[in-house]
Amino acid sequence: MASRILVVEDEQAIREMLCFVLDQHGYECIEADNYQSSLDKLAEPYPDLILLDWMFPGGSGIKLLKHLKQDDILRQIPVVMLTARGEEEDKVRGLENGADDYVTKPFSPKELMARLKSVMRRVNPTSLDDTLEVGKLKLDPVSHRASLAETPLDMGPTEFKLLHFFMTHPERVYSREQLLNNVWGTNVYVEDRTVDVHIRRLRKALGDHDHLVQTVRGAGYRFSTKS
Repeated sequence: MASRILVVEDEQAIREMLCFVLDQHGYECIEADNYQSSLDKLAEPYPDLILLDWMFPGGSGIKLLKHLKQDDILRQIPVVMLTARGEEEDKVRGLENGADDYVTKPFSPKELMARLKSVMRRVNPTSLDDTLEVGKLKLDPVSHRASLAETPLDMGPTEFKLLHFFMTHPERVYSREQLLNNVWGTNVYVEDRTVDVHIRRLRKALGDHDHLVQTVRGAGYRFSTKS
């Protein structure tokens, strides 16, 4: 599943260039050209990273950063500032207000992608192609195999995707709607209760380790090794 990047940039030519580069590298680009439109795009499914211009109509990058840090979910989204300002004081101000990195205009696509990948590795050090291991549970996205204590697990493709999402996002509660958006995608109509069915199938496949997928009453599901 492609990572979603919100590009907040009021200059159309720059915004289109950024989205072209992101698309070429396999990312999904979401666009906003002012403060209000950027707020409107901060909804489920949430972007995985925000490319944020320093100044734009209706507000500023600093104003949006402060808004993000006041929300328990939004504050977890990494932010890379886009700025034409070269002064050290401005860069420091952005970092002090929660930005994870910055790119000074003009910049090359190569530099931009290097910065983005670096930030995403720091925030989520697990690559989508990396083999995942939790105790005796092992999942290899490349070969599409899952095993427990070296014994292959029999599960369908949806259960595999669900387990992969859980293993890359441990210890966090996800609602049915969030799981639908992240695992099934936003363009597929599936009822909330379908999630419950696949959770049951996943637990059945995990056997004695079904406790890893926990129900959080009134909130959703969580993948955790803690009881």
